[in-house]
Amino acid sequence: MDRGREVNTLSNDNILLRVDGVGKEYDGNRVLKDVNFTLEKGKILGLVGENGAGKSTLMKILFGMNVIAETGGYEGSIYLNGEIVNFKDPVDALKAGIGMVHQEFSLIPGFTTAENILLNMEKTKSSVISKVLGKRLETIDMPEIKKSAQRAIDTLGVNIDTDTLVSEMPVGHKQFIEIAREIDREDVKLIVLDEPTAVLTESEAEILLHAMRKLADSGISIIFISHRLHEITSACDKIVVLRDGIVIVEKPTEGVNIRQIAEWMVGREIEKRAEIVHRDVKTQIQRDDDIIFEAQNLWVDMPGETVRDVNFKVRRGEILGIGGLAGQGKLGIPNGIMGLFETGGSMFFNGKPLAVNNTLEALKEGIAFVSEDRRGVGLLLDEPIDWNIAFNAMQVQNKFLKRYFNGLISIRDDKAMKAVAEKYIHELEIKCTSEKQLSRNLSGGNQQKVCLAKAFAMNPSLLLVSEPTRGIDVGAKKLVLDALRKDNEENGTTIIIISSELEELRSVCDRIAIVCEGQIYGVLPPEAEVADYGMLMAGEYKINEVGDKQWQR
Repeated sequence: MDRGREVNTLSNDNILLRVDGVGKEYDGNRVLKDVNFTLEKGKILGLVGENGAGKSTLMKILFGMNVIAETGGYEGSIYLNGEIVNFKDPVDALKAGIGMVHQEFSLIPGFTTAENILLNMEKTKSSVISKVLGKRLETIDMPEIKKSAQRAIDTLGVNIDTDTLVSEMPVGHKQFIEIAREIDREDVKLIVLDEPTAVLTESEAEILLHAMRKLADSGISIIFISHRLHEITSACDKIVVLRDGIVIVEKPTEGVNIRQIAEWMVGREIEKRAEIVHRDVKTQIQRDDDIIFEAQNLWVDMPGETVRDVNFKVRRGEILGIGGLAGQGKLGIPNGIMGLFETGGSMFFNGKPLAVNNTLEALKEGIAFVSEDRRGVGLLLDEPIDWNIAFNAMQVQNKFLKRYFNGLISIRDDKAMKAVAEKYIHELEIKCTSEKQLSRNLSGGNQQKVCLAKAFAMNPSLLLVSEPTRGIDVGAKKLVLDALRKDNEENGTTIIIISSELEELRSVCDRIAIVCEGQIYGVLPPEAEVADYGMLMAGEYKINEVGDKQWQR
């Protein structure tokens, strides 16, 4: 028996992979629940779902990623060729014939195409010395390495020189090299492709889809993860839709259209239907010409969340939601507005130009930001709660200071800091020993509440809140959303909420903009059909200002 593999059998000679009752929890948070599906030999399975649906966790389990074992393992069983497998690490998965192409490249820039494709699988040739002293002293057979690499490249149908350095090639070629490396492995049975077309042009994506079919026809099975739903329907034999860690649909793609898939992906009923109606009534009385913030041709160079050309307006007093799939640019928008990454284009606040790449000016103008990176950007982890809540207001607005001699001397007002901290500890139900507890020692949900309190303490005109409920429990999520709604309604604060949770945006926002491929593909009311949201997320069409759909594919 191979290391890390238990053996049992299931009958059905044509099934390569069977996922049976797989479940997974992280620290009490259920991310997968009783997942079941099969994949036949030489077939392509399209795996789709929203952010957080469980796709990545499922693939980590399949590929034996260390994080799974380190967090308590998983429930259920995975069968490969009828045998139960339980890979202890990715090396076991590779030995069993499973390859995986991740979203993040793992290439060596200073190596050539051929050297990267054959990395750790180098062809060698014997010499007099190696024949005497052993195989380890064989020399690299570079001509054979190039031939092997060329065969893999030819299988994909692309034109890439085997001698070109990875550092000198476009991003699309790098993706093809990652895939070529997996198909060049001996005895490969299954390849997992995680959003492989995300960095490809339309023509390159077509080449890849054609190559996938060639690989499937040769007997290799493929799990294809993509948010481009037309690719799923055109390339896959079967579709599995994950939603909230559960398999919603498993069926052949024949006869399935992209609108159906979009609806399966995001088709949750909104529990707070009354709240949606309430916010819709409020939207009707907002003036379209009372614009507090406008972005024109905004671009942001944020790694993994690049914004290419964004245009939008925010009405005074509204809550605008910004949604979209991971890596499409939604997080880049608030970080760009606040000048945290290199930004270009034009921004206007209260009818006046707002300088780009200038965090301090944005804060002074009355714009506050709750970052998605609460530990890295949002908090002073080794300072107490009261310091965290008061710090920005103190530094930017000179609040919580006692002034003497006409302002020549300023002393921190500890009493005022204590009062504002106690106010928000009570209102936001921050669980702590006192306002002097270090932020580092709070739970994730309570850290998020402190970040929110810090923003509220500035009394901003415009509040940007990025992923406000990420990584916190259900009770804390409701409290955070209620606090945002209350601040909007009672203080008139205009709020932009950026979130991966569509149902949360629909429950609290007046309008929701969907970002795809670094642009805003459309703005919808919260009561719009879920399928329309899914189509925008998948980039199937854009909706212009008058509501017309413009098909992109």
